[in-house]
Amino acid sequence: MLEFIEKYSEPAVFILKDFHVFFGANNRPQDVQVIRKVRDLLANLKQGQNPKNVIFISPQLLLPSDLEKDVTIVEFELPSIEEIKGILSQMIEANRHTGRIVINLSPEEQERLAKAALGLTLHEAENAFARAMVIDGRLDINDVEIILEEKQQTIRKSGILEYIKSDLNIDDVGGLQNLKRWLIKRNKSWLDIAVRYQLPAPRGVLITGVPGCGKSLLAKSVSAMWQVPLLRLDIGKIFAGIVGSSEENMRRAIQTAEAIAPCVLWIDEIEKGFSGMSGPSGDSGTSNRIFGTFLTWMQEKTKPVFVVATANNISALPPEMMRKGRFDEIFFVDLPTQNERKEILKLHLNRRLQHPDVIGSFVIDDTTVNRLANTTEGFVGAELEQVVISGLFEAFNEDRSVRMEDFERAVNLTVPLSVTQAEQIHRLRAWADVRAVAATQREDRNNYHSSTPTEKSTDSKDNQAPEDVLGARGGRPVDF
Repeated sequence: MLEFIEKYSEPAVFILKDFHVFFGANNRPQDVQVIRKVRDLLANLKQGQNPKNVIFISPQLLLPSDLEKDVTIVEFELPSIEEIKGILSQMIEANRHTGRIVINLSPEEQERLAKAALGLTLHEAENAFARAMVIDGRLDINDVEIILEEKQQTIRKSGILEYIKSDLNIDDVGGLQNLKRWLIKRNKSWLDIAVRYQLPAPRGVLITGVPGCGKSLLAKSVSAMWQVPLLRLDIGKIFAGIVGSSEENMRRAIQTAEAIAPCVLWIDEIEKGFSGMSGPSGDSGTSNRIFGTFLTWMQEKTKPVFVVATANNISALPPEMMRKGRFDEIFFVDLPTQNERKEILKLHLNRRLQHPDVIGSFVIDDTTVNRLANTTEGFVGAELEQVVISGLFEAFNEDRSVRMEDFERAVNLTVPLSVTQAEQIHRLRAWADVRAVAATQREDRNNYHSSTPTEKSTDSKDNQAPEDVLGARGGRPVDF
């Protein structure tokens, strides 16, 4: 075939499909004879009066170093928002007057539906819109979920990112009103309406604080509130055994996230993935190169990929990650206040107490919630949930309706994290006092102390309220 091109005497353009298999694709060795023949052909293409051009078409960029100086790379991006809008507009016009499909989309909702399809090919986007129409005979903003389901296939194929389907709502997270308001104000900021204000898409937030206080839960609820995909990046999956594969995995994860933007990229316990970057890692610098790639991307990224990173031990993170420009804000999540404990308890009680035989004469009212909130001072959100679960197990074991005594017994049997890790929480608060913003609104912080102290045992230290052991709350009192 290459000889045919060499001998062809007329002006021509030759298109060679999937020629990358000879360049070492799919772990195959490079075909040195073919590469040599291509190099010999290059001189022939430039000779004579009749121009000849060769175009290699490939789904991936794979080029032998011998040919790098002689080949021009033209990269075709995925369809732009304008192209997807064009496909959507054509499908709407084609079905608007048929009577079979009900179209109920405002211009802003059309834009959101089109942006939900970013990262798909034109063929995939057309199939997604068609599927949304035929499922219920309607096309409206609720079909965003169907479009996002199509994106799951792209994410699964990457093998590094994990698509998290979250049906949580921001109201399912108790307390943290300051952080919630910050997130609500930035909803829809990736749409065209934000251009009028010259606003950039938000970069992300770093949420640190006491373990079990709802950091991961909040990360999951952001995507549901903003109606964008939620991707989880496991740093452990980035590292691979083959030299050079880890760096490529990080680049591929970033490319996948940007391809389906707008989206939320969730990195849970980020300090465990990027800890020890300042010292020798013993891996020939692989960890530092991956960390550098990630930092550069966070600083320079233009696609609306909102990074939500959570950390329990913020001191283990390198300082360059926490400077302005990487994250928009660093929030500190402290032990729940009195009002936040009431919200969390009410959420879990209403969610689990639904069957009449289980509820019996138990009433979920302000008196009940206040009583439980007063006896659980210093409990984190996860411990409050476990109190409700343990109380229900007491009733389940005796096959009866639940009573207040069941929950109070569960409280008395629980030694909260604020007691077992008082020193660590105190250090974390001291760090956050000047470096992070409190996720709790100022009013709740001022009314932190409960009227009824927690009493757990006869030990003098345990008789102290957790706040007396830990001292003042951490995080700068800024209200958004």
